[in-house]
Amino acid sequence: MKTELVTTLKRQATRLLAELRETGEPVLITEHGKPSAYLVNVESYEALQGKMRILEGIARGERALLENRTYTDAEAKQKMAKWLA
Repeated sequence: MKTELVTTLKRQATRLLAELRETGEPVLITEHGKPSAYLVNVESYEALQGKMRILEGIARGERALLENRTYTDAEAKQKMAKWLA
């Protein structure tokens, strides 16, 4: 992963964006020597958001299992009848 100073981003944003489009490689932006932000392309960001939604759904399902909030097949079909019709 490439690392750039925030001042480089300010001065050469067009170049950094062109490189990002070309390589797809994220850029770590640092401020005062510390990580401040990541610059990523749109496709990578949207893919990451999709993965996060899936993981959150899995976590909700696991929590429901632990809390015994589950349904039988018949109960689930009854609750989802309006979507399954």
